[in-house]
Amino acid sequence: MKQEIFINCTPQESRIAIVEDGSLAEFLVERKQERGIAGNIYKGKVARVLPGMQAAFVEIGMDKAAFLHVSDFSTAFEAGSSLLPGSEDEIIFEGPKPTSHRRLPIERQLGRGQEILVQVAKDPIGMKGARITSHISLPGRYLVFMPTTSHVGISRRIEDDKERKRLKEIALSLLTEEGGFILRTASEGISKREIQRDLGFLTKLWGGIQEKAEGASAPSLIHQDLDLIARTIRDFFTTDTHQVVMDQIKEYRRILDFVGHFMPRLKPKITLYTQAEPIMAHYGIEEKITKALERKVWLHSGGYITIERTEALTAIDVNTGRFVGKRNQEETIFKTNLEAAQEIVRQLRLRNIGGIIIIDFIDMEKEGNRKKVYEALKDAIKEDKARTNILKISELGLVEMTRQRTRESLENMLLSPCPYCEGRGRIKSHITVGYEVLRAIKKEKTRLEDGKRIVVRLHPEIANFLYDEENHGLDYLEREINHKIIIKASDNLHHDQYEISTI
Repeated sequence: MKQEIFINCTPQESRIAIVEDGSLAEFLVERKQERGIAGNIYKGKVARVLPGMQAAFVEIGMDKAAFLHVSDFSTAFEAGSSLLPGSEDEIIFEGPKPTSHRRLPIERQLGRGQEILVQVAKDPIGMKGARITSHISLPGRYLVFMPTTSHVGISRRIEDDKERKRLKEIALSLLTEEGGFILRTASEGISKREIQRDLGFLTKLWGGIQEKAEGASAPSLIHQDLDLIARTIRDFFTTDTHQVVMDQIKEYRRILDFVGHFMPRLKPKITLYTQAEPIMAHYGIEEKITKALERKVWLHSGGYITIERTEALTAIDVNTGRFVGKRNQEETIFKTNLEAAQEIVRQLRLRNIGGIIIIDFIDMEKEGNRKKVYEALKDAIKEDKARTNILKISELGLVEMTRQRTRESLENMLLSPCPYCEGRGRIKSHITVGYEVLRAIKKEKTRLEDGKRIVVRLHPEIANFLYDEENHGLDYLEREINHKIIIKASDNLHHDQYEISTI
């Protein structure tokens, strides 16, 4: 599989496209005003204990108190913890294994006003506050260090028995009283020296966190996880990656230093994009992002899938569409379902759809065909880092599955409720449109004569956003392109329409 990573950096946001064999597999966005908190460590203060729910609400300095379930606070780590550290991989425990024990009721472990060290496992989503755990995990390049445990695990994605045995020996030889760890998929083929160096760095990091926490008042931020660009490089950049292309010199140099410290042999794969055309437009990513927000997704065969999101679940329907097949109806249906299984997994990753998912495959008469489609779905999901659980295809052709949700979906990130249809539909948010306009202005630079001014006509809401919240962004862009930018509000333009001209 040929993997490419394209990174677009602006003062307002970072956008990352992960392309696999020419198809957009994942699209990640981090806005400076909306940066996620998953992975951050806080010294929190218990606000309320709820014995009936066996949970507590903990103040960590956010608008909403964070949610802590008893299974994520027990004084000893449990194998059945719902927020297992290193959850991007399925884990097989080796050596000292987590032990089962009787869980004390939360009211016997926590009290109002108590100060505890916690880590955010899931970002706040919608009206829900953050989900937190006291089982701290510090991800590195090759392993996840867990100072509150005493066992080691190995990613299930490492399938070679000989390699698993080698890594098990390394893990057990490095295990100390300071904590346990999970060897990630990236550790496959890595020497003991490099793994030990990774562990040493994380152990030192944990020591610094403890020292800071001792002198801090609650609630307060103790440790902030890496930003999106650094996390992506840490988690996705491997020897199999063909290239990483970045369009901002400062970030390019920062990532070169980062990679030089942790994986120096991969530095030659990082390149700086210097062409005038915006990077995402040049590589055809912008068009693919637009398609990722559409309800209907066409398959190469002529069939299609539709994706409908509700408050409770996501429903995915498979249809034959224009595909009529060459032999018989069963063959046509089977081939459509087989292709749909691959595309569905790609869309789940790309759109970051989490929670309960119901897939309605086209009914197949042959049990053998149903099994093949199910296996194809399971094989495709192996590429997904999020934890998933898939039930077998029912007689009605339905597949029930769950997918781990740790951050907002792509739809919620880029779109907002439509004011024209009372929230029944979705349109691009004013932030998304505003940043689109800034990128379009930058693109216009290549066709401008000296002394020309840029005039942008757009919806009043977008104009207000650029003048008020993004005034500094406009100033920065004017200096960068060396042209005056004039913003004009127009009630005649739709929310996501804009016109750019010069005078």
